[in-house]
Amino acid sequence: MMILGAVYEREMKVAPRSRGLFVARAVYCGALLGIVATCWLVVTGSQTVATVGDAARFGATLMRILAPLQLVLAMLAAALTTVLAVGVEKDRRTLELLLVTRLSDAQLVLGKLAGSLLRVLLLLFAAVPIFALAGLFGGVEPAQLGRLFLATTAAAVATASVANTVAFWKDTTFQALAITAFVLAAWTAAGEAAAAQFGAAAGAAASPARAIFAALAPGGGPMLAPFLGVCGGVFAASTGVAVAAMRRWNTAQEVRRRGAADAAGARSSRRGWFASRDVWPNPVLWREVCTRAHGRAMPVVRLAWLLLFAVAVAGVAAEARAARPDRLATAVAVVPMALASLLAVTAMAVTSVTTERDRGTFDLLLVSDLEPAEFVWGKLWGVLLAAREIVLLPLALCGALVAVGVATPEHGLYLAVGLAVLLFFAAVLGLYAGLSHPVSRQAIAVALGTVAFLFVGVATAMRIMVAFGASFELQLAPFLAVIVGGAIGLYAALSARNPSPAVGWASALLPALTFVAMTGFLQGSTLQVFLVVCVAYGFATLALLVPAIGAFDLLTGRTTTGT
Repeated sequence: MMILGAVYEREMKVAPRSRGLFVARAVYCGALLGIVATCWLVVTGSQTVATVGDAARFGATLMRILAPLQLVLAMLAAALTTVLAVGVEKDRRTLELLLVTRLSDAQLVLGKLAGSLLRVLLLLFAAVPIFALAGLFGGVEPAQLGRLFLATTAAAVATASVANTVAFWKDTTFQALAITAFVLAAWTAAGEAAAAQFGAAAGAAASPARAIFAALAPGGGPMLAPFLGVCGGVFAASTGVAVAAMRRWNTAQEVRRRGAADAAGARSSRRGWFASRDVWPNPVLWREVCTRAHGRAMPVVRLAWLLLFAVAVAGVAAEARAARPDRLATAVAVVPMALASLLAVTAMAVTSVTTERDRGTFDLLLVSDLEPAEFVWGKLWGVLLAAREIVLLPLALCGALVAVGVATPEHGLYLAVGLAVLLFFAAVLGLYAGLSHPVSRQAIAVALGTVAFLFVGVATAMRIMVAFGASFELQLAPFLAVIVGGAIGLYAALSARNPSPAVGWASALLPALTFVAMTGFLQGSTLQVFLVVCVAYGFATLALLVPAIGAFDLLTGRTTTGT
């Protein structure tokens, strides 16, 4: 137990993240308060809250908006912190030092898991007063709030245990992040499939989203018990696998590395030379595409992605066979895959830089004769080519939606071009974050956190608009504070080392234009949505790409003064 405590203490105190954890809690609580205030302003601007019943209906609706937002953020935070806790150890080759200590496999696995989970639990604990304040409007009992936090905690613990196992299994941070994202998307799809096939009770037992809504329902305790059992089984199974196989996984990787080095040395001593390989004019692009720059297990990542894509195709095909296809059900089948692809491309781009820095090869690139444009474009095109299945298959699915009659050719074109713009933006964002932040944890957290903020925030705002329907003029004033706060947060995250006017304009315009696109979508103006998305994210891509090339020396540390 003492040794387990030592692993936990190292995870919590040796790495300098206490300040970042405090800031994360403050930002999270501030965002929840902002949502509560925004919902109240939207309601009071469109109708009169005069009776206790009106306030109770507002409180119940508000809780159904806050609950899924907290669930998504808790699961993403659990997956991200757990993967990074193990992945950074592997990238810096310090996990090998832990393996030769007196730590047992269970102590190492549980210590890492406990240190990562505590951060997520602290975020949930900090949100309790906000939810209690929202509950004062009425419509929600304390028992319902207790069940809500219990279900959210269980989902976060199960997610962290799966992420911990995947991180010990895979040899690079990107592979662990990608497979974990695919597992979460598959979990969501499986829960919806269970609900459609076996009813609401099965869906509440298998789906985290349906479980929290069951927890908020009056007398929802019996429906919540199966979900807690499922989460407990996932935790026990994944942690047991990690404890049993962790040492074999990681020592086998070290044996393979040493075996390859010995074989290369033997060939060199016998022949006196190495077999040469033709390198492309851009060596960075060649390394990303023709070597194992993203790890040995990329086929596993591609297989996981193909399975997720097959699930999305099955959902689209089921809707296409219906007499009247439901576009909302089609979106539910496609959106998790699209979000997982955006997160995967972002993770690959940012880890392509952080892994170079952690393993000491980034300094070798900086002293070579590579130009900044060669490095940046080599990384960008290399990431997109290495993730070709993740990039091309969603675009092909847009064409399939047109072929089966779910979307018109015009809407299919809008969807394909818009998704291509978003994927390229995700790649540029990841590369810029990797160059801007010298600490790998910060770079990965900023890149993935920005994608999550943009899309989870959009989904939350859309729920607010649908739940508290009002005119655009009444919605604009309450959302103005959220837009300004999001712009400030984006600028602070993206301009850490190189304040740029272009990045400042992109940070200011992106939340506002996203809000305009969102309202256009709700009003059915598809052309407006397409144009706004292309302009907003196209300009943001250029705003990040130009400083990445022009201020390359400053971002990478070649020089300490701007020009």
